[in-house]
Parts: sequence; structure tokens; C-alpha cells
Amino acid sequence: MPRTDFNQLLEAGVHFGHLKRKWNPKMAPYIFMEKNGIHIIDLHKTVVKLDEAAAALKQIAKSGRKVLFVATKKQAKEIVSEKIASVAMPYVTERWPGGMLTNFPTIRKAVKKMATIDKLNSDGTFDNFSKREKLQIARQRAKLEKNLGSIADLTRLPAALFVIDVQKEANAVKEAKRLNIPVFAMVDTCCDPTNIDYVIPANDDATKSIAVVLDTVAAAIQEGLAERKVEKEKEAAEAAKGGATAARKEARPRTKTSDAAAAEAVAEAETQAEAVLENAAE
Repeated sequence: MPRTDFNQLLEAGVHFGHLKRKWNPKMAPYIFMEKNGIHIIDLHKTVVKLDEAAAALKQIAKSGRKVLFVATKKQAKEIVSEKIASVAMPYVTERWPGGMLTNFPTIRKAVKKMATIDKLNSDGTFDNFSKREKLQIARQRAKLEKNLGSIADLTRLPAALFVIDVQKEANAVKEAKRLNIPVFAMVDTCCDPTNIDYVIPANDDATKSIAVVLDTVAAAIQEGLAERKVEKEKEAAEAAKGGATAARKEARPRTKTSDAAAAEAVAEAETQAEAVLENAAE
């Protein structure tokens, strides 16, 4: 697994925390020092925590489950949509829809509504509507796509949640904890890490900081997906090999039976021939 080293984190500004007066005392174990009124995050601990989170996310991806990424802040939207879409994981970069996890069946109905509208458009039914109805349906489709388009492939609850800025995404964290879904998060010095299962102490405001963390996370997920693909191919090959062996075993008795029948037929023919010769001699 590609590991982000200390220097990469340093260059990206991952170590810059918030003002000292805004800090959360529960983040004290991850703070290295205070400089010019700003807390500095201990990057050695960030590297360790990031590696732990990446290893766990790799195993989730390897098992075939999904990780839902949540980042509605302006600095993180484009980065998440770009990097996470490349590993085929769902993400939310617009407003967090209340009940996204706790009321998941209703969210799925809204996603299915998009599919229904698309079907109307593809089979020609859409052309039968009036101009006003078409406009209303198009607006509804655009709104659904904006809010839920990135989770269209999420057919069941995610195995984990990855959050950027736990203060801003407090509702998402609450819903995940209510359903016992593990939470991974970039946690700044002003945040409470209590409800986070995998804390990644890092600057969650700078785009470079977010990008370098997501690079490591996305690489770990990609590695997990690749290993899953190799395992499935291996299982398919073994299944095919097992099927071929079973087919050969089934074919062998039939071959022996046919050989025995042929031998019996030859012996019977020889007996009949001998009888004919004896009768002719007499």
C-alpha cells in the first residue's frame, strides 16, 4: 500500500491546526505544540493514524462493500468528486439529506425515481407530455441528480463513512453512530474526536491537505479492489478446474462400460463364428 510520508504531509500543510482559543481539549493527544497562537498537529501521529485508516478501508473494499464519503464544504467538493469517483465509491458533496442512513429506504425511492424518469425519456413516453410537464420533470430530475446522483449505485447501507470536517457533517456522524457504522474522519484541532472510530488528525480546511489524505485513502481502496478482482478470478479458475475434473470422473465409468460392452459383443461374435465353422465342417 502506498504510504504518505512525513514530508508530503508537511508540504501539504496537514500540520496546521486552528487558533489556540478555538481548540477542543480532547484533541490534545494529537497536538505537537502551539506557535503564534496556532496549534500544530503532530504529523508523526497523523502518519500512523492515516496508515491504520487506509489499511481498514482497503479491507472493506476487498470485501466488496462500499464506503460513503461526505464532504459538503467548498474546499473539499471537487477533490472528493474527482478522487473518489475514480475508485467507484459513493459520495455526498451537496447538502446532507436528513435520514440518508437512518431512513435509507426513502432515499432509495428517490434514487429509483431518477431511473423511472430516465426510462420515460428512453422509451419515448416523455414526448407525450406537455411542455410544462416536461420542464417540471426535467427540473425534478436535475435536482435529484445534484443531490443523489453520486449514490445511485448505493443499493444498501455503506460499510463505513468517511467524513471531512466532523463539525460541519455532525448529522452524518450521528446517523452513522446510531446504526453502528464505523466513521473515518479528518479531524482538526477544533473538533471532538470522541465519536470517530478512525481519527486522522489533519488540517481539514486546506485543499492540499485534503488532497494528500484522499490520495492515500483512494490508493488503499484501489488496492483492495484489485486484490478482490484477483481473488474472484482465482476462484472462478478453481471452480472451472473443479468442474472439468468432475466431468472427467463422470466420463470415466461410461468409457469403461462402453469398452466392456464392446468386448462382450466381440466375444459373442467370435463364438457365433466358431459355431458356424463347426457346423460347416460336419
